[in-house]
Amino acid sequence: MFLELEASLHTARQYLLSDQALPQGLINDRLARSWLRCAKAGLSPIRTAKDLPALPSNQLKQRLEEHQELVSHAQPVMEHLFSQVKHSNSMVVLADHSGTLLHVLGDGDFLPKAEQVALAPGASWQENHRGTNAIGTALAEYSPISIRGAEHFLEQNSILTCTAAPLYDPQGQILGVIDISSEVQRYHPHTGGLVKTAAQMIENKLLLSRYQHAMRLHLHAHPKGIGTVSEGIIVLSEQGIGHAANRAALEMLQLSYIELSQFPLRQWLEQQLSQHRHLHHLLPMSLMNGKTLYVQVVLPNKHTHATQDQKTVHVQDALSRLDTGDEAIHKLVHKARKVAGTAIPILLHGESGVGKEWFAKAIHDSGQRKEGPFVAINCAALPEQLIESELFGYTAGAFTGARREGYRGRIVEADGGTLFLDEIGDMPLSLQSRLLRVLQEREVTPLGGGKAVKVDFSLICATHRDLPQDIAHNRFRADLYYRLNGMALVVPALRERSDFLILLRMMLQQHSPEKFCTIAPSLQHALQNYSWPGNLRQLNNVVLTAVTLLEENENLIDWHHLSDDMLSALTISNQSNPKSNTTTLNHLSQQAIEQALSACGGNVSQAARQLGISRNTLYRRLKS
Repeated sequence: MFLELEASLHTARQYLLSDQALPQGLINDRLARSWLRCAKAGLSPIRTAKDLPALPSNQLKQRLEEHQELVSHAQPVMEHLFSQVKHSNSMVVLADHSGTLLHVLGDGDFLPKAEQVALAPGASWQENHRGTNAIGTALAEYSPISIRGAEHFLEQNSILTCTAAPLYDPQGQILGVIDISSEVQRYHPHTGGLVKTAAQMIENKLLLSRYQHAMRLHLHAHPKGIGTVSEGIIVLSEQGIGHAANRAALEMLQLSYIELSQFPLRQWLEQQLSQHRHLHHLLPMSLMNGKTLYVQVVLPNKHTHATQDQKTVHVQDALSRLDTGDEAIHKLVHKARKVAGTAIPILLHGESGVGKEWFAKAIHDSGQRKEGPFVAINCAALPEQLIESELFGYTAGAFTGARREGYRGRIVEADGGTLFLDEIGDMPLSLQSRLLRVLQEREVTPLGGGKAVKVDFSLICATHRDLPQDIAHNRFRADLYYRLNGMALVVPALRERSDFLILLRMMLQQHSPEKFCTIAPSLQHALQNYSWPGNLRQLNNVVLTAVTLLEENENLIDWHHLSDDMLSALTISNQSNPKSNTTTLNHLSQQAIEQALSACGGNVSQAARQLGISRNTLYRRLKS
């Protein structure tokens, strides 16, 4: 069986390097999708990984601090897992949600070999950096996977066999990956089970740590399954609504994380309370499919208090949820967290649709003022004659049409919270001086006179304009610019981000939580290569339209699920993009051929053997 697989992989590489489409069924679908993603990222099978140095020690330390909760709960499980594979030339690896390795445990003989292929803390194992591999591909596919030997996209990694499973937090956000890697000849079919069990253990430890003082339901199909690693766990709010859960519980109830809050747990609890005076015994829960689960209700202990260490366990905040694997976004999140909620004003730059308001809201929700209001104003959307009264408010009778009781204004509404001024570059010059005065004096005087009102808020502004150029042309005040620009952050365009597939999957889950939607490979390839002038806003609209057009029994999104204008735009983009579709493979294989010929001193026969293709094929490619 293994020899047949090796032959199929060798044949698949020949197709890849010969600029031919992979025949369906030659390799499994997940592996084929991964190889195509790697080709799209500009990787070549016979070349080494992109020259990405590991994080320096200070940045690795910072990354470990950011993921302290995950690491602290994963380490004991990793040690247990390593005890199961010790002395087998193996290592246990923990990576974060971006594919960066955080912690490793390994046999002394294997560690030096692992370091040669960058299996060491601080290294990135995203697919677009290291090719098909268990860590990066588990993140891309959102599921456990084993990658053995020649299944790795890069030949340099074919010495490895790796098995990984993603780790999720209790709200369904991906936290990282747990992995076992070893020499290829050490492959064992039971490794997958070990890794999946380890992932369950880590996820359960995280959930119980965060919600040890909340009401919980522990459930299983068998009474003796309660308390084991395979039990389902649901956390209830004070109102009896599902708030968090592990994946085992969702699988038992056949729910998504979003559907959990709509499941009638409160009614079930009320029914049990009416039938039983105490909830200490296992209780039956009948499901619509006729099956029965046994449930243990764990009530919160109001007389116990968390220790100081437990109080300071890091919980994933709104900014963390935006950190989906792109390095530029990761740096952006780290900088923003440092100043969130402080007196330092933030100026967000970026094209329209990149998510500047989402980012501003996440900064607010992660900062010291998150309990206060978040007041957002689009300076480009309001008519010039309304901006002043909307921002600064007015007294009764200040102008014709004014409210009888007056209006306190949006700046005053932001007191104690965050004021977000979107498209600040479109604010009229006449109002820029008034805004500057408010920022300097921290008080607002409404139109029509009246008493000045003291205000205290964090300020975030955003623009797609080149403000220094506007200053040079007298369209924006220099003194206001320097007052706003406490920390400038540039939100990258969608076409510049490396986490496109993760964003796509998140949007699919958001718009279609009841079904696991997939995208046809040719369409996914076209979407990845599109320039996205409307950025995240445009992608979100495309996903929403496609999901809406799915028939009830469909879960595969294909070309006919697009609107006509998007279909036309993608078609034109594919025709004009020299690296789209099969041409991408042509470009990659041409690079591989040139490298092989150079390495072989121009010897065509030797280069053909190295590439795994016939000499005639190589001659044909050289002539084309």
